[in-house]
Amino acid sequence: MAHTSDLISTDIEKYLKQHEKKSLLRFITCGSVDDGKSTVIGRLLYESKMLFEDQLAAIENDSKKWGTQGGDIDFALLVDGLAAEREQGITIDVAYRFFSTDRRKFIVADTPGHEQYTRNMITGASTADVAVILIDARKGVLTQTRRHSYLVSLIGIRKVVLAINKMDLVDYSHKVFDRIDAEYREFAKQIGLSDITSIPLSGLKGDNMLVASDKTPWYRGPTLMGFLETCEVDDTRLQKEAFRMPVQWVNRPNLDFRGFAGVVTSGSIKPGDRIVAQPSGKESKVARIVTFNGDLAVAVAGQSITLTLEDEIDISRGDVLSLAESPAEVADQFEASLVWMTDEPMLPGRPYLMKIGAQTVTASITEPKYKINVNTMEHLAAKQLGVNEIGVVNLALDRQIAFDAYKANRDTGGFILINRMTNNTVGAGMLNFALRRSHNLRMQHVDVDKARRSELKGQRPAVLWFTGLSGAGKSTIANLVEKKLAAMGRHTYLLDGDNVRHGLNKDLGFTEADRVENIRRVAEVARLMVDAGLIVMTAFISPFRSERSMARGQMADGEFIEIHVNTPLAVAEERDVKGLYKKARRGEIANFTGISSPYEPPESPELVVNTHTQTAEDAADAIVAKLKSLGIVDG
Repeated sequence: MAHTSDLISTDIEKYLKQHEKKSLLRFITCGSVDDGKSTVIGRLLYESKMLFEDQLAAIENDSKKWGTQGGDIDFALLVDGLAAEREQGITIDVAYRFFSTDRRKFIVADTPGHEQYTRNMITGASTADVAVILIDARKGVLTQTRRHSYLVSLIGIRKVVLAINKMDLVDYSHKVFDRIDAEYREFAKQIGLSDITSIPLSGLKGDNMLVASDKTPWYRGPTLMGFLETCEVDDTRLQKEAFRMPVQWVNRPNLDFRGFAGVVTSGSIKPGDRIVAQPSGKESKVARIVTFNGDLAVAVAGQSITLTLEDEIDISRGDVLSLAESPAEVADQFEASLVWMTDEPMLPGRPYLMKIGAQTVTASITEPKYKINVNTMEHLAAKQLGVNEIGVVNLALDRQIAFDAYKANRDTGGFILINRMTNNTVGAGMLNFALRRSHNLRMQHVDVDKARRSELKGQRPAVLWFTGLSGAGKSTIANLVEKKLAAMGRHTYLLDGDNVRHGLNKDLGFTEADRVENIRRVAEVARLMVDAGLIVMTAFISPFRSERSMARGQMADGEFIEIHVNTPLAVAEERDVKGLYKKARRGEIANFTGISSPYEPPESPELVVNTHTQTAEDAADAIVAKLKSLGIVDG
């Protein structure tokens, strides 16, 4: 390796001690495509002499084979992660690199510039202290520059280097530099960025990278490396904030030890401090701070520890431990800023998994408030968010959680949303504040509960959830089942898709978002009817597994009976009682299930019937028999 200090060869122990005490700066590079981000990072690595000899040889060979700079070294190849990307001459992945100088250690994230990879930037920015936003001097401030800058502001990065790159291609023009600098600063005011250092660069030629360039005698500011080495980073900031530790593991190696393990995300803690477990609100005092190397007198942000308490209180994975004098907030409804990260649009009412800290809960977007035009900062009305779009939404959870506003604490205020069916991450968000109304609402205790109502009716309540294509026979079979149950003296109610749309859901159309909301409302009504002790039948296409899963999650174990009326599309279309398939085929009906919108059949329903091979009467009898076998009705 080309060494960074003579101490490596003369006094390695002294060098290691010196290296250990260096501060660490995490920074991110971002901007529009082909602004030269990888070239700038590659040159930083090259000039800081952090490359092994075999790496230098490899980059020289790669530059000849794949490079875009003729016979010169193509520094971008130092951070290109994939061979396929090298062959195309572009970089699309997020590449992390470590390097150091005599003054500081660095971790840099090079994020892709293409608009369709905006979501990748969230990962790189989430832990950064500084953002280096590159601008091609020939192109000026672009949409992607504004988008990335807004994300930088949203993520909470406050120090920005405006690296106006490729100055060699505009003859190192002072006028061009000033124009871009002024335009960017005017935009930055709108998004709350004020700590901006503008630097004229040529990553390819090395101008103002490590040493001041004689090509820009009009520039008197720091070089890029000079700024990165000297900018102030408050390494103790997290230690000054309120103590937070999400519990990752309840440690029970034997009957005599019970500790709560996790990483201190902010603040400090010492034995004797009074803590509160949230969201339960139960309090105790810290008895010991246990680590692999022995007990600590104090633990600070960034340390992995196990706390033992003086009292036996119920604490589980995902709970947050806070100082009792400065606890986190607790809520189940929030306003949040959200970046949507997948091609499948965000739909209000659809249930997602939300991971925040060490806890995973079920969440749904109850109301998108607006999305943001990153060029004008205009708030635009929106019913959903598409890939890479940024919006502000209302979020509802299935339980209360402990949290801090993201601006106060990234670790307890940042979250991701996950598709329940595919486990893909679909969104990343920041909690802004709790919707205070949820603090004023409490479940009212009632003396006559579901068990008592069921006892009075002499039956077990349940939902029979009929799903299948239009024309499959859902309503016909559900009606027959209700008649048979009524004849047996059972108390029932039939929620039919068409009937509900004449009243409760008459304001909804048939877009994907409206169909999700249609099923959400029906599931809520069905839950209330089950609470009343009824056997409820719902006859809806309900084409999406995620919404049927949401409905199942509303009920207690054994109360949700999914019945797939599995009639083939050709048979259902041949019946076409309402003439809907013909209209859909002619393009007169949009989003019609089976034609222009998908149907996701159940993967493990409690019962499958098929009116192609069974009569409706036989199907109804099979369902009643199933209810008897499950103990829903008497045999």
